[in-house]
Amino acid sequence: MSLLVALFYWVLIPIIAVLGSIFLLRTAKTRTKQWLAIGICSIGFLGLTWIYVGEKMYWDAKVRSLCAKDGGIKVYETVKLPAERFGKLGVINFYRPTRGPDTLGNEYLVERKTDYIRRGSPEMRRAQVGIFQKADGKLLGEAVSYHRVGGDLPGPWHTSSFRCPKNSGEGILIQRVFVKTR
Repeated sequence: MSLLVALFYWVLIPIIAVLGSIFLLRTAKTRTKQWLAIGICSIGFLGLTWIYVGEKMYWDAKVRSLCAKDGGIKVYETVKLPAERFGKLGVINFYRPTRGPDTLGNEYLVERKTDYIRRGSPEMRRAQVGIFQKADGKLLGEAVSYHRVGGDLPGPWHTSSFRCPKNSGEGILIQRVFVKTR
């Protein structure tokens, strides 16, 4: 499907714009009408291209709006840990991101949730990460972010994305929940 859309935008529309311009230029008798014909065809071509740009701008604005409502990091309780629980770079040494909910070992639980607001292109989603104490189920902190992926003109390049807020991922949340005691 995306190959057909790419061919439509990158082959068919330019051909129609060029042929339309040639036809209008040949039928136009004055210089003013010729320039008007070129302008009309150019505006039509740019208008079709703007459909993709405008849609991306719309969904980016929606991401910003939702992000302003509940995006970001909220720390409800910090956990003070001794220096030996941290590595050389100041990051906790018991973090294992490939372990799913047991990412933080036996004492803490990481819960990740992704809700898709819109599927397709562009895709929009809400990502939420929470850190809980396993002993009592207490929520220590949570991070909420919104993402827009795709919505670009079809072609061989990678899709663009937009995320809000910038510093609201799981790693930042862990750094804010777990602090080193001196």
